[in-house]
Amino acid sequence: MTSAYTVIIPARLASTRLPGKPLADICGRPMIHWVVEQAMKSHARTVAVASDSQEVIDAVARLGIRTCLTDADHPSGTDRLEEAACQLGLGQEDIVVNLQGDEPLMPPAVIDQVADCLANSQVSMASLYENVDDGDGVDDPGIVKVVTNEKDEALYFSRAAIPFDRDGMSSAYKRHLGIYAYRVSLLQQFVKWGSSPVEEIEKLEQLRALWRGERIQMAPAAVKIPPGVDTLEDLERVRAVLAARPPV
Repeated sequence: MTSAYTVIIPARLASTRLPGKPLADICGRPMIHWVVEQAMKSHARTVAVASDSQEVIDAVARLGIRTCLTDADHPSGTDRLEEAACQLGLGQEDIVVNLQGDEPLMPPAVIDQVADCLANSQVSMASLYENVDDGDGVDDPGIVKVVTNEKDEALYFSRAAIPFDRDGMSSAYKRHLGIYAYRVSLLQQFVKWGSSPVEEIEKLEQLRALWRGERIQMAPAAVKIPPGVDTLEDLERVRAVLAARPPV
């Protein structure tokens, strides 16, 4: 049975690489609508959008979901997530899934999975990965890798190809997928800690939790997760995928 949880979708309008990204048109609808629709197909008890822009808030108002207008100066999406959790009045033990506002193809089953992964663990943060081999661009710094222990808890995340296969014995890697579940209590601590040295070097915010001694439960994604939208090329690819879907 899927655990009770809340999905919060941070959607910052002032994206650096693709300005106005949440409102980018996909088949006649803004991208944020497609993301919300995937979240609403999950078993989340509440779906909310958190944005720094009234324009984004207005765009999702007619979808009948909760919205949170948040501080425009948040340094990260996690800070925006924590403010939204506070606005929604969530308790410290409540589970929040952070679904990025640029994931219009995110499978609802995966949203449920990461929430259950956290609910069934003894930690306060969870995420997912997929197994890839060395032919899948693991040397690309845009693909984040994770190494886990015997309990499938994260040991380290890196933009480098880890673990380094010195003797050529294995070509298996774990590609980290950017969907997270948190207990609200951890979110409240996370935004107060400030960035860590390894986080600054790798530019990976999740390393802040490991630096502070927190455990992150990992699991292989139950289904394949299509890439999100970071660039104009990504946007065109998603438009083609959704345009090819048969009408419901």
